[in-house]
Amino acid sequence: MSKRKADSHKGDYGRLLIVAGSAGFSGAAILSGHAALRSGSGLVTLVVPASINNVVIRKKTPELMTLPLPDAGKGVFLSSSFSPIRKFADSCNVLLVGPGLGQAAGTRALAVKLVREILLPKVLDADGLNAFAGRPELMRPAGRWGLVITPHPGEMSRLTGLSVSKIQGSRKQTASDFARKYCVTVVLKGYRTVVAGPDGRCYINNTGNPGMATAGAGDVLAGMLAAFIGQGLDCFTAAKFAVYLHGLAGDMAAAEKTKISLIAGDIIDKIPQAIKSILKV
Repeated sequence: MSKRKADSHKGDYGRLLIVAGSAGFSGAAILSGHAALRSGSGLVTLVVPASINNVVIRKKTPELMTLPLPDAGKGVFLSSSFSPIRKFADSCNVLLVGPGLGQAAGTRALAVKLVREILLPKVLDADGLNAFAGRPELMRPAGRWGLVITPHPGEMSRLTGLSVSKIQGSRKQTASDFARKYCVTVVLKGYRTVVAGPDGRCYINNTGNPGMATAGAGDVLAGMLAAFIGQGLDCFTAAKFAVYLHGLAGDMAAAEKTKISLIAGDIIDKIPQAIKSILKV
């Protein structure tokens, strides 16, 4: 995350493609995209089911672009969405899959295909993770391009078959074992979020507060993480940086709004201040 060169252009700072959203969950796509922009991403495109595109356009920040795909009026992605996404992904350098995606059968199949066949670094979040429940071995081929997964304990339980209590009792070990076994970077969210890399590196975060246990906070983190990968950071470093700044922005927001009244949008609003506090930009 160095200073920007005077002769740079927006494409130098990441071309992020976000596959997200479904009927009733358009906000997840918008929050992740807005967070990515505030984290420095040069270009961000939201791929959304066509039925929710007008809702997304009305709610989103104007800097975000959308790519609506046919959804047969159902408000969810179909397995046939893969081809247009793959074509558009050729002009991008990082892919985020999952926020508000939904769990329809065709959508789950699409998520698996995107992770395994799109040859880009990826962030897999929320319902994107649930598509791999009980079959995490399907993630392994994506490791060669770089894959970060962002489970909370419940999602980690569905991936591994371990109980939430067992995961919580051994958070660092669980994340590290999974990262090494499946060649991914794991962000195990929660109190003292753990970031574990496939090479054995591990980071335990010390920012953040209980006020961040609110709808959309995970979508914000996913967008930040993808933005940092798009700007050239390796997956582990991007994850560590995103987790720290996400928590720091949340702490700044809580100091102003209180932990009780904090919402995800408040975290986004504090991202610039958090970045400014640790970087000379």
